[in-house]
Amino acid sequence: MAAKDLAMHEKLEVHELLLFKTACVKKGTAMLELVEDKDLKKILKEDVEASTNSVKELSKILEKA
Repeated sequence: MAAKDLAMHEKLEVHELLLFKTACVKKGTAMLELVEDKDLKKILKEDVEASTNSVKELSKILEKA
């Protein structure tokens, strides 16, 4: 199904995911400043990068819809 064919409830679900992933980026970024453990900091950085990529992809989906 093309992005233009999304129903309203699907658009709302994508928007909800976008809000969640944005919150993940913000929280992960804030936690990076507090974490001292190298391994945990690495995991947080990876999560922030993955969430940032998800935000970009979800934004593109909503732009096309």
